[in-house]
Amino acid sequence: MFEIRDIELLAPKIRWMQVEAPRIARYAKAGQFVVLRIHEKGERIPLTIFKKDADEETIELVFQEVGKTTIELGRQQPGDSLMDLVGPLGTPTHVDDYGTVVVVSGGVGTPIAYAVARAMQEKDNHVVGIAGYRNRDMVILEDDLEAACDELIVTTDDGSYKRKGFTTTILQEEIENGRDIDLVFTVGPVIMMKLVADITRQHGIKTEASLNPIMVDGTGMCGACRVCTSEGIQFACVDGPDFDAHEVDFDELLSRLDEYNEEEQEALERYREQEAP
Repeated sequence: MFEIRDIELLAPKIRWMQVEAPRIARYAKAGQFVVLRIHEKGERIPLTIFKKDADEETIELVFQEVGKTTIELGRQQPGDSLMDLVGPLGTPTHVDDYGTVVVVSGGVGTPIAYAVARAMQEKDNHVVGIAGYRNRDMVILEDDLEAACDELIVTTDDGSYKRKGFTTTILQEEIENGRDIDLVFTVGPVIMMKLVADITRQHGIKTEASLNPIMVDGTGMCGACRVCTSEGIQFACVDGPDFDAHEVDFDELLSRLDEYNEEEQEALERYREQEAP
C-alpha cells in the first residue's frame, strides 16, 4: 500500500497528489511515469511523475478528472492509500547539452514539461518554455515552470491571462524572429503536438514528443500503447513515452485515443449511479 501524504486542487478538475513511494522516488528520472490502481477492483492508469524527493521518499503526481478512475482518485484524502503503484516506467527523456531547448506544453502536459525543462536546465541548456492553457482558471504550476526555464511564455486561448493565442503560434513567431533552436520538446494535447511537429519539420529542428496512447500494463506485454512511426510499430510504455515527433503517425494516434469513448462513458455513468444517494 502507498500512502497519500497530501492532495490539492490546482484548477477545476485538476489535482496534485503527493504519495509515499521510496523506491520510485530513488530511481525516477525526467519523463518517466507510474501505473497505479486505487483498489482491488480498480482500473490501472498511467500518470507521469511530476516531482520526486528521495529524502522525503515521495513522488508527486498531477492528474485531470476526466473519467471514472481519475474522478475516484480525486476523491481520495490524505492518509488514504493506493493499492498498487508501479514504477518508474518508460524510457527517461534523453537529456544532453543541446544548446537552446524549447519546451512546448499544453494543459496537463505542464507537469512533464516541468520535469524535462528542469533536467535540461541542469545540463546547462538555455530553456525556453511555451505553456498554453484554455483560460486563466486552467493555468497550473506556473511558478514551478518559471523556475525550471530561463524564459517562459504563457498563453491562453481566450486571452484572459498573459498572451492570447496558441503555443504553436508563439513557436512559429520565435522561429521567424530568428531564434536559434537546437531541440523542441513537446507534450500536451495530441493535436497540438502534431502541429508543433509540422512547424519544426519545415525548419529541420529536431523535435521530441511525449505521447499518451491507451496503456494497460505499462511493461510492453499487452501491446495496447502501440505507436505507428516511420520506423515501424513501437510501444510507448517501453520505447517511449518520448518519440521523434517527425516520425509519428499522429492521425492514427488521434483515432486510437477515441476508440473506447463509449465504454469509458458507460463506466462513468455506472460509477455515478453507484455513488448516487
